[in-house]
Amino acid sequence: MNWIKFGHAARISAAGFRVIMPDLRAHGQSGRPHGADHYPKGILARDLRELIKHLALTDFDLGGFSLGARTTVEGVGEGLVPRRAILGGAGLEGLRNWERRKNFFLEAIALFEDKLPRTDSHWLSIQFMKSQKIDTVAAGHLLESFEDTFMDWLQAFTMPTLVVCGSEDDDNGSAAELAAAMPHATFEEIPGTHMSSVTKPELGEAIARFLAA
Repeated sequence: MNWIKFGHAARISAAGFRVIMPDLRAHGQSGRPHGADHYPKGILARDLRELIKHLALTDFDLGGFSLGARTTVEGVGEGLVPRRAILGGAGLEGLRNWERRKNFFLEAIALFEDKLPRTDSHWLSIQFMKSQKIDTVAAGHLLESFEDTFMDWLQAFTMPTLVVCGSEDDDNGSAAELAAAMPHATFEEIPGTHMSSVTKPELGEAIARFLAA
């Protein structure tokens, strides 16, 4: 959805890069088992490390948007060393207090079949999950696999890092503060909210420019 439909992968590829887009566990066409044992703590970062090892990647860039950014932070914090890193739709408070963000989506899952008014803060997230045919049981287990970010993970970002976020996106706190908390990060603002900024061409253009610099 995010990377192909809105053209970001094509823009990055046009800049001369091979774009590898993992289908995260419980997402897309990947498996969505219901047993909690399939979702131990830190499982997405472990999946990421194992994919990089499986593909024998040694010179690679790494990044993601929202949950992908959170997974990137954990992956780098636990030892991955990309050439460059990209954190999209991420802010310092959202990483430091992931429990709050996690509980918001768990509440949305609990309200999944309710007829909520558009003014409800969960409404848009529920509509998005329905459009993606999210398996709510698998999604709930996956959400529980995340913990608040360890702040020392950010100090592992010794590589050039781009923090890119929508001008109206405050879902995860301040992106500018996140960039300031890392050794070699820059912040770039693009148009939109958390849900709309990922649809804008400016996201892929910013990432392509950063990687090619």
